[in-house]
Amino acid sequence: MTKETPAKTAWDTYTPEQLDTVMTFADNYMQFISEGKTERRVVDQAIALARGFGYRDMNEVIFNHETLKAGDKVWFNMMGKAIALVQLGSNPLEQGMNILCAHIDSPRLDLKPKPLYEADGLCLLDTHYYGGIKKYQWTALPLALYGVIVLKDGTQMDVAIGDHEDDPVFVVTDLLPHLAAEQMKKPAPEVVEGEDLNVLFGSIPEKGQEKDAVKANILKLLKDAYGIDEADFISAELEIVPQGKARTLGLDKSMVLGYGQDDRSCAYPSLIAQLECGPVKRTAMTILADKEEIGSVGATGMQSRFFDNLVAELLHAQGNDSLVALNRTLQNSTALSNDVTAAHDPNYAAASSPNGNQAVLGGGFAMGKYTGSRGKSGSNDASAEFVAALRKVFDDNHVVWQMSELGKVDLGGGGTIAYLLANYGMQVIDGGVALLNMHAPFEVSSKADLYETKKACLAFLQNME
Repeated sequence: MTKETPAKTAWDTYTPEQLDTVMTFADNYMQFISEGKTERRVVDQAIALARGFGYRDMNEVIFNHETLKAGDKVWFNMMGKAIALVQLGSNPLEQGMNILCAHIDSPRLDLKPKPLYEADGLCLLDTHYYGGIKKYQWTALPLALYGVIVLKDGTQMDVAIGDHEDDPVFVVTDLLPHLAAEQMKKPAPEVVEGEDLNVLFGSIPEKGQEKDAVKANILKLLKDAYGIDEADFISAELEIVPQGKARTLGLDKSMVLGYGQDDRSCAYPSLIAQLECGPVKRTAMTILADKEEIGSVGATGMQSRFFDNLVAELLHAQGNDSLVALNRTLQNSTALSNDVTAAHDPNYAAASSPNGNQAVLGGGFAMGKYTGSRGKSGSNDASAEFVAALRKVFDDNHVVWQMSELGKVDLGGGGTIAYLLANYGMQVIDGGVALLNMHAPFEVSSKADLYETKKACLAFLQNME
């Protein structure tokens, strides 16, 4: 068996000056995902950045019955957990938009509505995992607590515990090897059960308290720090995520190790491309959606009507209330469904699609003509004409890109939101950053791929006809 010649990577194309740009972009990205460990925090950062680039709140436009014209820039905030940014082009909206769509939710542990309990002298938090995870990966590592608590009077409190220097951290305990003989006989999905992902939260008892004394002490601390009672957990969104900042990985400083890179490694380049976009003919839109990891359901997921409603509002602000115009705008649009794909891992080479069909770290922006499972079930399958047009746009703009599949054909698969956009009749393809450790607490990306994804997104927004 002959050894294949390694594919040329993006690293081979950079001048020293370009290499500095790549590294600076990665530094900004690492800060972004370190501060944006929840959907709400990503949306907050996106709005802060958008303001600096002249974007306005679309709700103000709607409330004031304002009109919009070519060159205007607006954002639309959906419940603080999804956001769309729009720069209007000189062409009529009915001729279609160029759309980037990524998701900003990531696998994690969510607190149950009644999470706090005491067992055998320890206080714990009961959780319900969110998204597809290997449950055993979430034990014995430092964890942080993020989210919001909303009181009955509407007061909203931001919670962030674990990532500041003096903060405590939390943990899901694991069984020591000396006592784990029976545990280790179980199949991997059963080594740790979902109901066993309980977070250790405290151990000091409240003096003079006979029953649940440790829980009583924790409740006292919560009351003193936040003014909340146990019942207030019912109206809270609290997420347990890995503690710590994203870090540079590798002696050559070529990679990023961090939580939530599925799919914030695509959301950040999409956002920056939107903000850096110059004047355009076709309206440029970037959507950062929620709930992809659980099927894109709910009011902030892409199966919601918030996208349709936003496009209708854009048309209305230009004096057009026609349903036909709305349908034409959606059908004539083109989209990059920017979600991560699996990078080839030499430790698990048998899982990769053979013959150069698997993305590699450093190979640049990774396009997938289709995803889905096995027989392409549940996938969008991009047309040959659209793929050809994208090849030209990327090559003309010196984007390093690669084609990819999500592993061997019958091994499994995965889905993105591409098929939901394709339901409107628009041309859509999957694309984004290739990751190692996908869905693990800490994922791995290439700094070159992050930068090439931003370049691909910008080229698409500015040049796709």
